[in-house]
Formats: sequence, structure tokens, C-alpha cells
Amino acid sequence: MIVNKDNKERTVFLYPDEDGYVIAEVPSLPGCISQGETRQEALDNIKEAIALHLEVLEERGELIPEDNIEITSVMV
Repeated sequence: MIVNKDNKERTVFLYPDEDGYVIAEVPSLPGCISQGETRQEALDNIKEAIALHLEVLEERGELIPEDNIEITSVMV
């Protein structure tokens, strides 16, 4: 979880890409994706991306989605 400027947590998915970078994606904010060479860099970058994403939503007068993502696992 990442805490944004409104002191709300956001679920962040981290996964590797084919070039060895770490991708950070916020499922509750569609299109809010960043990356980094390390896990920490990806987390730092996604914090900035979240702030900018929320700023754009506010400027457009759009609603800010809640982070109501449930993470679970299934056996396959």
C-alpha cells in the first residue's frame, strides 16, 4: 500500500517487465503506472504518479475513485 497526499492508502501491484525493470500499477486509478530499476525506485515513482493522476482528476472535476481492491489467491 502507498499513502497518497490525502493520507489515503492505494493498493499498488509490483511486477517485473521483460527488461528487468519493476512495474508499479495502481488498479484503482486506471492508467496510473510507473516503473523503476529497483523496487524502491518503482515505489518512489508511483507515489509521484499517484499525486499527478489525482491532480489531473481534480482539475477536470472528476470523482476520485476509492481504493476498494481485494487481493486474493486461487489454486489452479
